[in-house]
Amino acid sequence: MPKKVFVSGCYDLLHSGHVEFFRQAAQYGDLYVGIGSDETILHYKNHKTVYPEQERLFMVKSIRYVKDAFINQGHGILDFIPTLDIVKPDILLVNSDGGSESKRQLCEERGIEYVVLERDPHEGLQARSSTDLKKSPCQLPTRLDIAGTWIDQPYVSCHAPGWALTISLEPSFEIRERCGLSTSTRNVIKRIWPYQLPMMDPETLARLVFCFENNPEREDGIVSGAQDAIGICVPGLCRHWYDNHFWPDKIERCNDETVLSWLENRLCMIPMDPRQPGCSVVEGMDVTPSKVKALASAADDCWNAIMAMDIERFSAAYRASFDAQTAMFPAMIQGTVQTYIDKYSSMPDVLAWKMPGAGGGGYLACVVTDAKTFCAEHPEAILLKIRRSGE
Repeated sequence: MPKKVFVSGCYDLLHSGHVEFFRQAAQYGDLYVGIGSDETILHYKNHKTVYPEQERLFMVKSIRYVKDAFINQGHGILDFIPTLDIVKPDILLVNSDGGSESKRQLCEERGIEYVVLERDPHEGLQARSSTDLKKSPCQLPTRLDIAGTWIDQPYVSCHAPGWALTISLEPSFEIRERCGLSTSTRNVIKRIWPYQLPMMDPETLARLVFCFENNPEREDGIVSGAQDAIGICVPGLCRHWYDNHFWPDKIERCNDETVLSWLENRLCMIPMDPRQPGCSVVEGMDVTPSKVKALASAADDCWNAIMAMDIERFSAAYRASFDAQTAMFPAMIQGTVQTYIDKYSSMPDVLAWKMPGAGGGGYLACVVTDAKTFCAEHPEAILLKIRRSGE
């Protein structure tokens, strides 16, 4: 009869190092795994988990080297003791950096063999640790609003309903603060999930983020538009319909690879000066039914042009959407913004332009004939990668 082997850990950012550790441990016998609870990790390591305990339990139990796994019911560094007494293993196995005298004594008291393994990667793979992964750049996506935005504010959509179009972007470039890429919402997400979005229904996730960001006790009384949370959390190209409410009545998504690849190669961004402190983009706003209808019409045209992969119609609708935005909110263009618009709009490869978010500075998001060629010829330009479903 094979021996029972027991290991314990958090397994929050599950990686190849964990799987190799399980593989090596399983060579000693049937492997049982204790997993730190959400509560224990919160109090012991002073941070919330990236994945909740039941999700971590599911992932660990799905690894073929694992016989069974449990959520530890104890607390602190020896939270696995209740699980240990249930499993009654022959061997307690730890990594070289996870061993301790208290664990060795615990095994001696219970007549359990204590084995220490070196942290070696699987042959041909890079060494991994959760600590190193946490030091890596944040993998949270951001969003680029394409057309129709401002419609997510009820004081705009009350004049006419309409769509807002967004794409979720991989963080393949430095995402600067106060530059229109919804960094305030992204920073709110970091407080809950510091490294990456959890695996759950994107629309439910977006609603959770929206509700968390817009605390009813906010002293400034400002409600962030839902397009920020939706644009970040929902992969691919997305449009959301607003009709005098903060949350859209419906959300439609496009994850067609042909369309997304076409769109990726028609968009790039030019860094500008950030929005300056004290900048008010709503100063002097003039929101009227005719201007909101123009915004909504441009968003309709933009979506249809993208679906048809028609660059001329897309660039025209993109320009029309930005013109509608700035007609209502002229303060979107201030500081050095017009200088950038004048420079890049005169280039023959640039077909349309806008500013992400509320404007005032940040980036100039341009429609170009071929993004890869344009970025190669203009080193300051940023090539974008749209986040796909499942990434």
